[in-house]
Formats: sequence, C-alpha cells, structure tokens
Amino acid sequence: MQNSTIPTKLFIANEYVSSEGDDRLTLRNPWNDSDITKDVHVAGRDDINNACLAAESALGKGPWAQFTGAQRSAHLLRVAALMEENAEKLAYLESIPTGRPISAIIHFDIKHMVEVFRYYAGWADKIEGRSYIEDNGFYKIVRYEPIGVCAGIASWNATFMYVGWKIAPALAAGNCFIFKSSEKSPLGALALGQLFKEAGFPPGVVQFVTGDGNTGSLLASHQKISKLSFTGSANVGRKIQEAAAKSNLKKITLELGGKSPAIVFADAPMEIAIGGYSVGGGFLANSGQICVAASRVIVEESISKEFCSSLVKLFESVSAEMGTNPLDASTTHGPIVDQQQFQRVMGYIEQGKRSAELLTGGSRIGTKGQFIQPTIFLNPQKDSSIWTEEIFGPVLTVMTFKDEEEAIGLANETDYGLASCIYTSDVTRALRVSSRVQSGGVAINSPFLPELNTPFGGIKQSGYGHELGKESLKSYMNAKSIHINMEIPKL
Repeated sequence: MQNSTIPTKLFIANEYVSSEGDDRLTLRNPWNDSDITKDVHVAGRDDINNACLAAESALGKGPWAQFTGAQRSAHLLRVAALMEENAEKLAYLESIPTGRPISAIIHFDIKHMVEVFRYYAGWADKIEGRSYIEDNGFYKIVRYEPIGVCAGIASWNATFMYVGWKIAPALAAGNCFIFKSSEKSPLGALALGQLFKEAGFPPGVVQFVTGDGNTGSLLASHQKISKLSFTGSANVGRKIQEAAAKSNLKKITLELGGKSPAIVFADAPMEIAIGGYSVGGGFLANSGQICVAASRVIVEESISKEFCSSLVKLFESVSAEMGTNPLDASTTHGPIVDQQQFQRVMGYIEQGKRSAELLTGGSRIGTKGQFIQPTIFLNPQKDSSIWTEEIFGPVLTVMTFKDEEEAIGLANETDYGLASCIYTSDVTRALRVSSRVQSGGVAINSPFLPELNTPFGGIKQSGYGHELGKESLKSYMNAKSIHINMEIPKL
C-alpha cells in the first residue's frame, strides 16, 4: 500500500475531512525505524464540535433515531461483513505503526471485532423493558433509552478489539459514537470510517478522530457527549474522570490496565501453565503489551525450579525468533511499540537488575527497531517497581510461596485488580481461591481473555464499569421509570 492511500484525515459526517488546525502526527515503523507518514490530522476543538454537531443531527433530524432495532441489527451485520472482507488491508494499517504481527491482528483482533459486532447485532432488537402490577395504585413501566452522543478513547495495543467493545453496543442501543484511537495507532481505525459509510450508516452516527491527549481531553470535557469509554493508563483515566465531572457529569467506563497475578500450585498441569506464557493469548503475545497480561507469577516453592527452568527455555526460544518483519504471516512476535515505550521498559529492566535475580533476557535485540529480549526476574523485593507497577512489555516477575494463604496475600498485594489466573488440578481449591483473589476476572488453567457474553472490567485502580456482555449494552442506555396512576376518579 502506498503512503498516498493511507488514511490520515478525520472521518466526520461520513466524509474524510482535513482538521481545522495545522497540527499533524508523525508515525514511524518500530520494526525498522522508517517513516510511515507525517500527515495524520489532529482533531482540535472545532473538529470535535463539528463531530458532536453531526452526531446530534443524526439523533435528532436524521434517520438514525427512527431506525428500528431490526434495522440497527442489519447495519451492524453489514459492517461486520465488510470488516471481514477488508481484514488484510485493515491489519496492514494497524501493523505498520505498532509493529504488531499482521497474522495476530487478522486472526485475533479483527476476528474478535467482527464477532463482537455480530453479538450486539443480536441484541439490537431484543432490548426489553419491565412492568410491575398496580399493587399500590400505580402501574409501573421501566424502559431503556439510548444515552445520546457517546465517545471512546482507546490505547494502541488492540485498536480493533476496542472498536468492537465500545462502538457495537452503543450502536445496538441506538446511540451515535465518536471514536479516538491512540496517536500511536490511528490508521486502522480511520480506515473503518469508509466501511461504516458503505454499510449504510447515516452521516454522524459513527465518526473517527485522531490526536494526542489534548484531543482526548476535548472529548472528555465536551458538554454534548453523554458517555465516554476509556481504555488506557490509570494516570490518564484519572484526568478523564476529572474532566467528565467538571463538565457535564458524563457517564464513564474506565479500563486502566493491571498488574495481574498467576498463581501456580504444585499440582498444576505444568504444560498448560507454561503454555500460558507463550504466544496464543499468553503473556508473550504482543510482546507483553497486554492489559490482562499475568506479569506477576506466584509459584509454589516445591516446583519453582522446574517451572522457572521451563519458562527460561520458552522465553529464550522466543527471543531467538524475534526481529522478523511483522508483515510476514509467519512472524509471531513484534517489537515494542515505539522508542518512548522501549526506553520505559528498559528502565524497568535496569531497576529490576538491582532488586531481583535476573534469570534470562534483559537486553536489546539488534540495533534496528525496538526489540527487547523476553525477560524474567525471580523473587524481587516486594517494594520494587518491577513487582508493583505495570511495565507493559516482555518483563515477567516470579515470586515463590509456601502455602495457599501466602499465595493469596501475594496475589492481592497490588493496587490493580483487572485479571488473574489460577493453575491447579484441584477444582475445589480453584473455586475457593478464585473467590478470594481481588480482580474483575479469574481464569482457571488458562490466561484470562475476554469473552463475548461475560462482563470485562476491573476493580481497585484497574477502573470500573464493564465492556462486553449485556452489562455493556445497558451502560449505553438510560433507565426511565413511568408511573401511571390507576385510581383516577371517574367523572
């Protein structure tokens, strides 16, 4: 694909338009450090206003407000089919600025996005209300109505997945949506605009804007946006919550990352436990740049040597394969997303070398691109940054434990609470421990991955609110109570 065909303009009211200002983003390929484009348009205040006005018009004057649930469902299914047909092009646009392997984007991200759109298409004509008998003289009805103009801000590491999570339920409920991708990965999302237009969505229903934190702040503080869903860091999430509160008290869903634990008991199925740190949805998928990555391994002391030895072999085999072109279908591991994140991860590694035993990794791979050896530290100091802070890179910390109580204590010794994993052959213990681990999701003998029909979200500083499932659909609707007096005197 030539740079001239890469989408760089904003998608507002079903058209690609230049931003009102002159600010532009520059994108570089983290695989070989080459320039991709220097012309990604940045949405400013006027652009966000224009997008909000277009969304309001679609809800008020346009045909979207008159669409039945069945019509919304048909449009969601239509755009899902177009996403599927254009998977290779979309994956290319997502891969070049992030370094993510194109095969993973096609077979996981886009596949999942399509499934999510089809899932919520099934809900669009099944939004029910409730009624209660007139036992106190009032017949009571509860109906669910769309919130209005909604927005989403996503991190770079799984753009298409977040498109599905945020846009599909909002549209199924009858809302309009403005989506801002990360400034690190704007191209794939921008390309989706044309697909929504081809699928027949009226102007203003789905819009894509690009920009950095300033653009995100404009969305979070805009008076005409009634709901915002954010995926990203806890620091930015706090700022978004603050901006939402100071503007119009818009509803907020926050998914703010994690420092997820994996508890490995002595009776764990070893092959499965080690497999949880490989490519297919495991820790090393996306080079550790995953919000649910179980980056804190808590392993029973009696099996720790065997477990760590197997982990080292796995990590070193992956390290030996790194450096190939992410656009090659056989590539399974890519680089760190950019130089800024590369430096951040290497900083954590240097700190780790002073507070823990380095088992493997810890260095840069090659001199071109942003590649880091998959790294394992053993028994870090409990106050060390590699044990307490989200690194978002291929850096794993392992801590040993003697009994179940100690394992649970170590698992909960974090400000985060997004996901967790438990590896054991004892189903009773698995259920007992899962009830005590403080996280929004628990996986037994598997990495924790989102499922279409169960809510995904965290507790503590991993945020609040949920994506996926019926819970997400309801978060894009307002409940309205209607009370009818049944005891009006007859004239």
